[in-house]
Amino acid sequence: MEIIPVIDLKDGQVVHAQRGERDSYRPVRSQICRGSDPVDVVAGLLAVHPFATLYIADLDAIQARGDSIACIRQIRQRFPALRLWVDNGLADPAACRDWLAQDLSDLVLGSEAQRDRAILHALSDGDARRHLILSLDYKDDRFLGPPDLLSGPSLWPDRIIVMTLSRVGSRGGPDLDLLRRWRKEASAKKIFAAGGVRGGEDLLALADCGTSGVLVATALHERRIGRAEIAAVDSDAA
Repeated sequence: MEIIPVIDLKDGQVVHAQRGERDSYRPVRSQICRGSDPVDVVAGLLAVHPFATLYIADLDAIQARGDSIACIRQIRQRFPALRLWVDNGLADPAACRDWLAQDLSDLVLGSEAQRDRAILHALSDGDARRHLILSLDYKDDRFLGPPDLLSGPSLWPDRIIVMTLSRVGSRGGPDLDLLRRWRKEASAKKIFAAGGVRGGEDLLALADCGTSGVLVATALHERRIGRAEIAAVDSDAA
């Protein structure tokens, strides 16, 4: 199971995401780095473990208040071997193709930003599809996005994030029931969990569910997940 660290970018800083209440996010305070500069935070994360992938939420772009493209370019330049997954709220196929053409990152399509499932049809060709991740966004028990997006997993890209926003930064534990549901209903896909991970026991529970990977932020910054916990679920890290 792959562990993927997360950074949320807002106004040029890494902020601490909590329960999806984005207007209240404040600069991150971490035990693994000083300050909230994006490059410094990523360096702190990589000092914990040589992660292969980094998830970036561009909150400025998601909230239509500008974008964090300059920060993302800095991260790409400073850490060229690191694969990036970026969620920047895109919902237009042409804009998605323009983003992918820059070769900065794979692109996360957050369900909360989509109007309908037409974007999946428009980006169904092999080259674009290989670089897409679909995030099924939930808050509490409510799906955030057009209902028709949930029908026909065969149209989905190979990587699916099950994101429980109300558990992000909450230390409330992952939504295992929801993850088991999508593991069963989309058995051909790689399922990545996001939201609520507290420590090593949650990682083991997610691995037992057949989860392909998990997105983590708070537990890394608070040192509740470190090398030993990662090695317990990732054979490449052992």
